[in-house]
Amino acid sequence: MRFVQFEQNGERFLGVELRYGGDIINLNQANPSIPRDMRSFIEGGHQMLLAAKSAVERGQHIVKNESIKLLAPIASCDKVLCIGMNYRDHCEEQGAPVPKEPLVFNKFPSCIIGPLDDVHYPKETEELDWEVELVIVVGREGKDVSVSEAMNYVFGYTVANDVSARDWQLSGKNSGQWVLGKAMDDFCPLGPAIVTKEGLVDPHNLGIRTRVNGVTKQNSNTNQLVFQTQQLIAFITRFMTIKPGDLILTGTPPGVGVFRKPPEYLKRGDIVEVEIDDIGCLKNKIV
Repeated sequence: MRFVQFEQNGERFLGVELRYGGDIINLNQANPSIPRDMRSFIEGGHQMLLAAKSAVERGQHIVKNESIKLLAPIASCDKVLCIGMNYRDHCEEQGAPVPKEPLVFNKFPSCIIGPLDDVHYPKETEELDWEVELVIVVGREGKDVSVSEAMNYVFGYTVANDVSARDWQLSGKNSGQWVLGKAMDDFCPLGPAIVTKEGLVDPHNLGIRTRVNGVTKQNSNTNQLVFQTQQLIAFITRFMTIKPGDLILTGTPPGVGVFRKPPEYLKRGDIVEVEIDDIGCLKNKIV
């Protein structure tokens, strides 16, 4: 199933998209016991999934995609964790060795914006960059999870743009400020839907790409991931408890602006599209 959060006539709802870009079942109208926010829905576990499936099967309370505003599919999560240097081909473009362990950093839920929302260019940077990323959406609480059990802790997957201010992250602003370079306002466009893990044949074999003003900048496949979902969850839960709705951005492939020759950075007016096969595309304007 493809879960979305949307706004219609000033109200927010949870829904299931019947196909990418197609009609949506309003779950809250179909079943008032279903929460209106995605985190609460995930926390409800298997019973909520059954309720959503039943609503879809009844086929009532359908709304047209063009009549609503798509929101980020989840925004009230506990954690937004990110993985650096996690594509083999991204390591190659930097001339850097493949990491032996995942490189973990974080954004904040306050960075999250919707799949069609504007990204406001921060006045504190001159090197704004793009990063398309596959996102793991955690389905249940876990600590010290084994690799063999890790997929049981996954609810589904979505898409993010790990927007980055390279002059703060990498190049000399007080010796590299990763939090400031990665966690400014609007630095996590997310969506357009959360696809349940059962809805993807293989999350580790999906085309992944970025376009800026229609020009392809990144074009790879999630089969290039150094550490896949199971390994990431097992590693992270050695150190912290994951909770329902937590997000894990799994890294970006080659083609980011900072490593182009010469480097390329975003400017106001640019349209950035980040896309993963079978999940969907974000389209955000830089303003």
